[in-house]
Parts: sequence; structure tokens; C-alpha cells
Amino acid sequence: MAVGEAMVRLTLARLLVAAVPLRHWRGLLGGVRGALVSGAQVDPAVLLLARAVVRGAARLPFETKCLPRAVALHTMLRRRRLPSLLVIGVLDPSQRGTIEDLHAWIESGNEVVIGALNQPFHPLVRFGDRN
Repeated sequence: MAVGEAMVRLTLARLLVAAVPLRHWRGLLGGVRGALVSGAQVDPAVLLLARAVVRGAARLPFETKCLPRAVALHTMLRRRRLPSLLVIGVLDPSQRGTIEDLHAWIESGNEVVIGALNQPFHPLVRFGDRN
């Protein structure tokens, strides 16, 4: 069930990213926020939904990059009132130079639950609700 929802949300998120300017997403993503409370544990339901997004993305006939995956998971978590932040970040200035300079991920508790990379991305903006 969650994989099917993820596939629908991934498709919608891909269309959103392609057609709607970021400034119009605030109602969908929540307000601009700081970091989540440190020390909080990740709800197991968050991890299950993150896996559903990864599985759903693998089943789609098109590629989904980090931002549509983050948007899809974030909207699924918001719908269930589970804590998360959608973070958009940029590479360290010394390592910039390609289209991959920007990255999006989801944080919940003390973890990056989708979109973790082993590169020095610095958060530019975080979207979420007060939880």
C-alpha cells in the first residue's frame, strides 16, 4: 500500500519540480524551519515510508532524483503527522562546478532517512512543521 502511494507521490513530485517554482511549494512542504530537536529517535514508521519511496522509485518507468524523492517522502510523513524536515543543500564552494551541486534529503530525529550522501552538503533551507 505504501509503495503504491509512494509511486503516485513520486510522479506528482516530479511534475511539481518540473513545472512549479519553489516559492509556491510552501503550503505543501510546511514553513521554513531550523534543525529538528537533537537527540530524538527516528520513528520506525518513518523508516518504513522511506523504504517505500525507494521501492516505488525503482518501479517507475522514469528516473526520480533526490528532490522528487524528498518531496514525496516529506508529504507522506506530513500526512501522517510524523516529524521530518525536507532539506535543500549545496556543496562546499571548493567542490562546486556541476549540476549536482544541489541536493535534497529528509531528516527525522538524528538521522537522514532518505538522500544521505558522503559529501559535504550545507543546508540552504529546511521545510517542515513544528512537531
